[in-house]
Amino acid sequence: MIILTTPNWADYELLDTGDGFRLERFGKYILKRPDPQILWKPKLPKSDWEKASAIFENDKWKVKSKMPDKWIMEYKGLKFWVKLSPFKHTGIFPEQASQWDFISSVIAKSSMSLRSGESRRSNPSILNLFAYTGLASIACAKSGTKVTHLDASRPAIGWAKENQQLSGLPEDSIRWILDDAIKFTAREIKRGIKYDGIIMDPPIYGHGPDGEIWDFNKDFPKLLENCQQILSDKPLFIIINAYAISSSAIMLENMLQDLNLDGKIESGELALQENNDGRLLSTGIFARWSMID
Repeated sequence: MIILTTPNWADYELLDTGDGFRLERFGKYILKRPDPQILWKPKLPKSDWEKASAIFENDKWKVKSKMPDKWIMEYKGLKFWVKLSPFKHTGIFPEQASQWDFISSVIAKSSMSLRSGESRRSNPSILNLFAYTGLASIACAKSGTKVTHLDASRPAIGWAKENQQLSGLPEDSIRWILDDAIKFTAREIKRGIKYDGIIMDPPIYGHGPDGEIWDFNKDFPKLLENCQQILSDKPLFIIINAYAISSSAIMLENMLQDLNLDGKIESGELALQENNDGRLLSTGIFARWSMID
């Protein structure tokens, strides 16, 4: 079990946590957002918390100082739009930066293997399910892969397309799919389509574009079974991130072990690290498999 913490990057900081809230800097703007698992006390003085540009409370954003409707953030060449959206989200989960680094590293090592004569595909095909605003898709595309980006939300896909353009990627670098994940992967099985890498960020509950009901505990085993059938003969990686579910990362690791793939499996927690003194805030769990160590 490992803990993936936020890499150091200029555009994001977890400044403090306490009394049910996070204090975070997204670019130039400081946001205060609720987090029910934060039962401990803040370490920074009240005056620092009062510097927040916007606060999410009573199910809505309260903007305290002038700020744009959206603004740009960047991470290692990935550019993306950030904005105050409903349900306290901003279009980015900063703890996922460690996964973007992992993706880039595995794809780079695969390219090195090709140059040394190993038989792998020169342009890997990656499927990103529950792909939200597309930062993992952009990380893949920037690494030279063919990306299929699937989400059940039309607005989320529109946001992801804006991020693709902002990052300077060509229009055909990502294939956009508005669909239910189980239905789409079942059709890919029938079509004989294969992928060299699969990324999944399944929610605990959700709905497909045609009203399909998603329940993690009931539906995730079937989805993983479908994904196993659309993996190529020499796949590179599988990444599963999960938020707000009652199970542990051990469950995700055990399910990856059931796939009986050669390679390395890692699992653990996703965490944000406070810039002030290094205190950690757990945000979710993950498990990932890779062929290349």
